[in-house]
Amino acid sequence: MLTITNRLSILLILLAFLSCKSAKEVVAKATPTQGIKGVWVTNVASNALDSRVKITETVAICKKSGITDIYVVTWNRGKTLYQSNIMKNIFNVPIMERFGDRDPLQEMIEEGHKAGLRVHAWFEFGFASSYGENGGVILKKFPNWKAIDNKGNLVSKNGFEWMNAMNPEVQNFIKSLVLEVVQKYDVDGIQGDDRLPAMPSLGGYDAYTVALYKKEHQGNLPPNDYKDPNWLTWRADKLTVFLGELYNEVKVIKPKMIVSMAPSIHPWAKEEYLQDWPTWLEKGYCDYVIPQVYRKTIESYTSTLESQMKYLLDNQRSKLFSGVLLQVNGVNPSPEYLKAMIETNRKLGIQGESFFFYEGLKAFPDYFSKEYINK
Repeated sequence: MLTITNRLSILLILLAFLSCKSAKEVVAKATPTQGIKGVWVTNVASNALDSRVKITETVAICKKSGITDIYVVTWNRGKTLYQSNIMKNIFNVPIMERFGDRDPLQEMIEEGHKAGLRVHAWFEFGFASSYGENGGVILKKFPNWKAIDNKGNLVSKNGFEWMNAMNPEVQNFIKSLVLEVVQKYDVDGIQGDDRLPAMPSLGGYDAYTVALYKKEHQGNLPPNDYKDPNWLTWRADKLTVFLGELYNEVKVIKPKMIVSMAPSIHPWAKEEYLQDWPTWLEKGYCDYVIPQVYRKTIESYTSTLESQMKYLLDNQRSKLFSGVLLQVNGVNPSPEYLKAMIETNRKLGIQGESFFFYEGLKAFPDYFSKEYINK
């Protein structure tokens, strides 16, 4: 019987083979040179993906609002929001049950492209296996995939339970899902966020990671202090290597595919989630980043965005956009604050942003259709 590692290896080899055959046949899609106006579309607190009619409506509202890029969720709570052969083979669940025989990703691509919008597959949950489910179906089936903290417990942070992002089996699993989408769909880009590539810095105390650390450190155990700077960097560097491999494999399949990341702000992202995105940009492992500059006042927003820009080299300024919080728990920024954030972006030379999330566009129809569309 094939092990999970062997099955994933076969899938990855097949995808690589297919990519070599098809790479020259792919119609090139240009990476944006004039900035982006993006929005995240989710399946939480929104019915935007619940039918073809709703998807058509969502695209129409995005188009009217001046949006150029839709980042649509494709991986959430251990389930795909597209028809996945990989998930069917491993878990016998080809798509999140809520969507039945539909394929929201394919529908969004078709409707988005009709409207001239770019559509990106957003792998929202990344290396998180579940939310409030003690690891969910993934870790129930593969308990050796658990991220473990320095007390020997499953890593859980802010309600999310995590797979071990250092484990090659876990990495191959996530990589296989991303490459499946790249190969199977006419999507314009793929995107990770504050959970891809990421793992809470609490993790790394599982048997595999400890053995790897010992091998590379003369037999010494990792520090019990999970915030130890060298220990943080060692694990963050492993995730950077993973991203580099993923980036290269995506580009082999479709050279013009956009690979973007929406991490947390630096250096907090590295300290809490092992995300070293300035290094990702330096090494060319993503085409652009959208740090989540989620703040409650314009003063805090401005200072935070300015601090992020300090990590950029001169030739990287066009590769940073701003993540703007538009709605959370039904609460929106004031119209004045929203306008101020966009004005701040432009004054600082930031030529675009992405809004979290789509439902918030509806709270400001006049602003988006009459003012923002020309910004």
